[in-house]
Amino acid sequence: MRIRLALLTACLSLATVLPAQAAATDTHLEGRLASGAAYVMDVPASWNGTVLLFSHGYTPAGAPNPAQNTPRTADRDKLLAEGYALIGSSYATNGWAVTEAVPDQLATLDLFTEKFGAARRTLAWGTSYGGFVTTMLAERHADRFDGSLSMCGLVQGGVANWNSTLDPVFALRTLLAPDAGIRITDFAGQAEAVAAGKALTTKVDAAQKTPEGRARIALAAALHNIPVYNDASQTVPGPTDWQTQQANQYSAVRGLLDRPAFSWRQEAESRAGGNPSWNTGVDYTAMLARSPLYKEVTELYKEAGLSLRTDLTALGRAPRISADQPAVRWMRNTSVPSGRLADPQLNIHTTGDALIPVQSESAYRRAVTSAGSGALFRQAYVDGPGHCTFTSGETLAALHTLEHRLDTGRWDTSPAALNARAAAEDPTTEHRYVPYRPAAYPRPYDLARPGDTRP
Repeated sequence: MRIRLALLTACLSLATVLPAQAAATDTHLEGRLASGAAYVMDVPASWNGTVLLFSHGYTPAGAPNPAQNTPRTADRDKLLAEGYALIGSSYATNGWAVTEAVPDQLATLDLFTEKFGAARRTLAWGTSYGGFVTTMLAERHADRFDGSLSMCGLVQGGVANWNSTLDPVFALRTLLAPDAGIRITDFAGQAEAVAAGKALTTKVDAAQKTPEGRARIALAAALHNIPVYNDASQTVPGPTDWQTQQANQYSAVRGLLDRPAFSWRQEAESRAGGNPSWNTGVDYTAMLARSPLYKEVTELYKEAGLSLRTDLTALGRAPRISADQPAVRWMRNTSVPSGRLADPQLNIHTTGDALIPVQSESAYRRAVTSAGSGALFRQAYVDGPGHCTFTSGETLAALHTLEHRLDTGRWDTSPAALNARAAAEDPTTEHRYVPYRPAAYPRPYDLARPGDTRP
């Protein structure tokens, strides 16, 4: 009898303890939305009431496309320990998928609310192309969010991005392969785009072996504002070390040709129904004069004994690329920012970003200022090479800075404040927020300025 009572008591104890233990554990959910996009959710047992909706970066067509809810594992672990709920989707398709990404992200947020209840605070955040998706969510669905954080974002928008990607490729073809018949827009398919990219890369590789070729590659890089130190593996060039500066840019130019300027462009064109880019009416002499890389280009031309004026004249006289107007309209309707914010947004960017040059932030500030949303918007800069190469501390510092704005109504985005927050998150790493003001974006295009809406 005593044995039976002991067993009964033990069973009752388990019945009361196990549910409590289950409630005290973190929840991890994965699944599929109706669109077919994957989603992932991590909710800590001691949820602080804030949910973070993460938008991931560009995923090429055909590549694996898992759902993500943070930039990296270290961020996830830290944020879960601090009590945040973390959610995100994969987007139903890869590539220039803004028309799927925005509804998929909203559907993920709806599903989270259904399963866990309404959040006290909802923040959108994302990196790279996901920083652009974040901005589209913030501008077009402000009622769903309290604030947003765009990191190394493609915030210049689709039209400006593809125009700016066209310019260096046009210069390279004109100066290095004028008679090679290399197509740079309006591709019939991926095979043609990839072949064209390889053909121009072969010309660039040959040009890199001569002083004249290196000067011309530097000119093309300047039209895209490719930084002279853009990867941590590179040699840090001195302020007048033109050869090292150009060698670093050459690596980034090859990367641009490898995918974004050809393969990724073709995928975007297939969505837009044609070519959304043009350079009709563009003055490349004036564009180069405005570039922060102008001095490097002029010095390399001098060293090569080459006439910069002659090459700029050749660019001015070369047959131009015209856009397909329906494609421009599609890109404008789906992928161009208005600058109209209803809630606070913070943008952060590395200064040495070759994939999405830091000048993209100037383009979005222009849009925000024109739309009258400047008080809601701040930008901060990390002095470092590469695309999205923030430390975990720098990332979380930006997030907490946005929260500080929501809590107090005041921005505190000084480098000192951001570095202090980063150090609090990760005291073992040197953090790199600095005072910085990027140069103007070469060819901005946004909905806040009516003059931008026509080629």
